[in-house]
Amino acid sequence: MKIIHSTPKKDGFRMPGEFEPRRQDFLIWPERTDTWRNGGKPAQQVLVDVAKEIIKYDKLTVFCSSGQYENARARLPESVRVVEMSTDDAWAQDKGPFYVINDKGDMRGVTWGWNAYGGLEGGLYFPWKYDSEFAAKLLDLEDYDRYDARKMVLEGGATQVDGQGTLIITENSVLNRNRNPHMTKEQVEEYLKEYMNLEKVIWLKDGMAFDETDGHVDDVCFFVRPGVVALSWTDDVNNPHYKPLKEAYDILSSETDARGRRLEIHKIPLPEILHITEEENAGIDICEAAASRVAGLPLAVTYINCYFMNHALLVPQYGDPMDQVACDLYAKLMPDRQIIKIWTREWSLCGGNIHCMALQQPDPAPRQ
Repeated sequence: MKIIHSTPKKDGFRMPGEFEPRRQDFLIWPERTDTWRNGGKPAQQVLVDVAKEIIKYDKLTVFCSSGQYENARARLPESVRVVEMSTDDAWAQDKGPFYVINDKGDMRGVTWGWNAYGGLEGGLYFPWKYDSEFAAKLLDLEDYDRYDARKMVLEGGATQVDGQGTLIITENSVLNRNRNPHMTKEQVEEYLKEYMNLEKVIWLKDGMAFDETDGHVDDVCFFVRPGVVALSWTDDVNNPHYKPLKEAYDILSSETDARGRRLEIHKIPLPEILHITEEENAGIDICEAAASRVAGLPLAVTYINCYFMNHALLVPQYGDPMDQVACDLYAKLMPDRQIIKIWTREWSLCGGNIHCMALQQPDPAPRQ
């Protein structure tokens, strides 16, 4: 693997939309006991459940520590590749490489700066050295050359692209002083355009309430396909999520994408706000170097934090009446995909969901 001293835009490589065909997916075995309760065992069972669904459609690799290799290998289906790799936590989407492809069938990676969601000013854990190396390690393992964009801190869950030059992103995450204080908004936008090959950046103000990541967009909205966006929604003006989501809706409604299209927006209702229970809190190790987990803490839960696979969509479920409503809406929006329900409250307890945990590698096959 070599570092390419250019940019994807200069070289004709683009970042595909997550709805496009993919070659494989990646997950990281949850182990960190100040993040995952009861030694990570409940969260590991969710990962096994998710893995069993993914391998029906895609190839899958799961990374784990040396201490958990035997356990992970024994619990996961044989068709899942299990690879030992040192990491600090399990959020693969956020710290993984951004894959870029060209129309000839070539693929490269982009590595970004990483500081565990804010470094020493509001970050969620410390240290984060192994996680900062994850993207480069993965590209090494798969033997893909890379572009070095580590001048800028950026997480995968902070971005949504349409594969045709449009990016949706939030100001509060990317422009936060705990991420990129050395860059102006204009500099950030130009950097994103070069390293993701973009023509248009749509800036939302913030993400959902209670979001520990300072407002990742992957709880707010995603591209169903070019020109079509699914958006978290509530009609309840007293819901803490209403203000940022209404603001996001107003911005998206007034914008056009890179090809000049008005965005078609589909509102996906939110479940009821969840809170960490006393029992759940009691199973989490107390650690000054990690984000606090206390009983009664509200959680940012949404059906937008779902995950594309080839010909299918994994949708988180919470035991809420809106579970079925969201799945029915997705089925109408994506009639060519299987809509698969998966119980993921355990991952929500730790601030994320399926999209945060899984990482996609696109299929770079040439376009016909």
